[in-house]
Amino acid sequence: MEGQGPSTISRRAVLAAPTLLVARPAAAAVSFPDRGLAQGGFVVGRAAPGTRLALDGRAVRVAADGAFAFGFGRDQGPSATLSVAEPGGRREDRRLSIARRQWQEQRINGLPPSQVTPDEETLQRILREREKLATVRAVDSALTGFAEGFVPPASGRISGVYGSRRILNGQPRQPHYGLDFAVPTGTPLRAAAAGRVTLADAFHFFGNLVVIDHGHGVNTLYAHLSAFEVREGQMVAKGDRVALSGATGRVTGPHLHFSLSWFQTFLDPQPVVLPA
Repeated sequence: MEGQGPSTISRRAVLAAPTLLVARPAAAAVSFPDRGLAQGGFVVGRAAPGTRLALDGRAVRVAADGAFAFGFGRDQGPSATLSVAEPGGRREDRRLSIARRQWQEQRINGLPPSQVTPDEETLQRILREREKLATVRAVDSALTGFAEGFVPPASGRISGVYGSRRILNGQPRQPHYGLDFAVPTGTPLRAAAAGRVTLADAFHFFGNLVVIDHGHGVNTLYAHLSAFEVREGQMVAKGDRVALSGATGRVTGPHLHFSLSWFQTFLDPQPVVLPA
């Protein structure tokens, strides 16, 4: 989430990120792209209406037209199980092989010490903010904006990538769970897909942020904003302006931190909004 500034990304290459391809049959009633089956991967598929799905025991919502989505975290193991119950009664448990990826390392220096090791009062604020963010990301709405495709929220140099190990002021911290666009303060930012704004507020680390629900647990997050151009509860179309970029929160320079998630699992947004 903290991107631009005096940072160095290692030269160790990341394995080719998963990209969405034309779906092929995965089961009689279900189709989805194989190359989304990787750590950090995002899968959008189609099923026969009335099909019931579960990923590793977790129910996957299927829309009336058969659209569904799921994803895998950065540290997903080598396999997952997709359970399929067809309308006619046929059931199948399909083992999905999940490709392992290698992650870059990013060192960021020059951050204020309080942004790396917060005091007790600030830590309590951070915990409250995490709960608030978790609540909106837990929503399983019937919206289907995720099935209509995604566009980049901004145009600019990529200064931080998903999954990289973060070393902040020399101290190891959690991996980076988003994609950073190095854009000047005041750059208009677009909704990556259609949906409903579920959060527009100021956070300690993220600064000013917006979260958009695209349906079925799929969310995008836009952080370090200088200004909001939407309000909570507002419906937006793909490509609508939602905010202006900035340098609020934990940053060393202006940029957009953009993330994609399936419920509480952060996914790699780069192959979704910037396919190769």
